[in-house]
Amino acid sequence: MSKIEVNTVEPQCGTTLTLGACGQTVALGSGASQTGFGRTGTVDWITTPKVTGDSPVTAVTGKGYFLNTTAGTITINLPAGSAGDIISMADYARTWDTYNVTVTPNGSEKIGGTNASATLSTEGQSVTFVYVDSTQGWLNIQDSTSNVMGSAYITATASGACNAIVTSGDYKTAIFKGPGTFCVSAGAGPLATADYLVVAGGGGSRSAPAGGNGGGGAGGFRLSNSVGGIPAPTTSPLANPTGLTLSVQGYPITVGAGATNPPTIPCGGNAPNGSASSFDTIPSAGGGGAGYVGVGADGGSGGGGSQGPTPTSGYAGGAGDTPATPIAQGYPGGAGYDGISVTNNGGGGGGAAVIGSSATPLVGGAGGTGSFIACAMVGPTAPSYGTPGPATGRYFAGGGGGSTDAPGTQGAGGAGGGGASGHPGAGGNGTINTGGGSGGGGPTGGGSGIVMIRYKFQ
Repeated sequence: MSKIEVNTVEPQCGTTLTLGACGQTVALGSGASQTGFGRTGTVDWITTPKVTGDSPVTAVTGKGYFLNTTAGTITINLPAGSAGDIISMADYARTWDTYNVTVTPNGSEKIGGTNASATLSTEGQSVTFVYVDSTQGWLNIQDSTSNVMGSAYITATASGACNAIVTSGDYKTAIFKGPGTFCVSAGAGPLATADYLVVAGGGGSRSAPAGGNGGGGAGGFRLSNSVGGIPAPTTSPLANPTGLTLSVQGYPITVGAGATNPPTIPCGGNAPNGSASSFDTIPSAGGGGAGYVGVGADGGSGGGGSQGPTPTSGYAGGAGDTPATPIAQGYPGGAGYDGISVTNNGGGGGGAAVIGSSATPLVGGAGGTGSFIACAMVGPTAPSYGTPGPATGRYFAGGGGGSTDAPGTQGAGGAGGGGASGHPGAGGNGTINTGGGSGGGGPTGGGSGIVMIRYKFQ
């Protein structure tokens, strides 16, 4: 390779100097710069964003600046202008509508014919100024507010037993009453976060017409509240403030069935637990089965304990939040009570938010109250899901009531689909798709679970 070292190259004759042959490329060395060629209406962008702490920024002609006003306003001072000078600016974080940019001319120079500062306050704005002359000064020759960006919001479909995808403002909620798949086809970054409700199937009780049976525990209740910031008073205080960041893939959905009450249970045994539900990394445990002359079973919420082996004694309810979760998915069941002769009483099954009540003489324990979602999570279709309760939202995962011998008072089911107890053989089932526990003595069993996924789509 040859090397020529000169300071100046001039044409041998005429006024045109040609560098390179036709079809070839003339390249500057790495790090070299050029002067005197003039600009072609473009700028060289400085890719390190300027932030509030850099303000005021002194602009240089021929440069473009990404201005990040996340933490506050920025002032950018224009240089003394010469005809053809060009400067560009762009809203780096789409925050100019919150904290704006002030563009200040040099001395007595003008912006658009006026010697005054200009304000850039549009989200996603980008502008290009060219200096024309002393009359108009800097003129904005390009102003874009289209804010073109990748598909950051979630785009998704659902298959299987998805009951519906409902829309409420800028949000959608996919609702699964049975197993299926939540299919994400677009979305990335912080905006691809989804909230969830994952409720498992409720626990069972004994279906034979006998008093003193506990109520079934509610299915586990798992909820998050990070997308769109639904206010805490309108949704469960048990909600995790962190949702799930999703990626482009299919997410299998499991919706647990409620337990079926068996006609007989060995003394010292339990009715079956409900089945688990799950979405991605969020599992929810089935509700604990009620005890029959025994303790209640552990589960998402614990099953109620039954009458005891001797007068005035009673078996304990099962533990809730089993297995343990970062925010408890349920509470224990209540204890039973053994009276004299025909006054046998079962404890209430635990609910998502309240322990099942223990039985007292002639009174079966009430099922524990479930917990709730804000109506905004399912929009105008809210009355189609869950049950009413003490708050204005829709309740899930209520415990079943414990039964008692006649003429005692039967235990009430907890808000959120818990079945009321009954004797003989008249206990209520847990409500389907609520995860409610079975009422003591119920003929069928706990309520099935449900899964909901809420995400921003625009």
